[in-house]
Amino acid sequence: MCRNIKTLFNFEPPATELEVRDASLQFVRKLSGFSVPSRANEAAFDLAVEEVAATARRLIASLVTSAEPRKREVEADKARARSIARLGERDLA
Repeated sequence: MCRNIKTLFNFEPPATELEVRDASLQFVRKLSGFSVPSRANEAAFDLAVEEVAATARRLIASLVTSAEPRKREVEADKARARSIARLGERDLA
């Protein structure tokens, strides 16, 4: 359920608004236990996603590091290699 919650800090290029929102959505889904909220809970759910996203943006903006930014392509290649090691050479596309 939390596949879209990824490290968003210290990447080049920086995390996009969509990435922050996707991670926030997954976080709220995990906390609430709903993949899709009912109409009665939709407003509260959407508000929670927006508040988590705003907090995540503030956190990312306030963090500092002396480490070089990570490259997205390199990290994606590492993740693919871990998946292959774990699952074998199945179709991972």
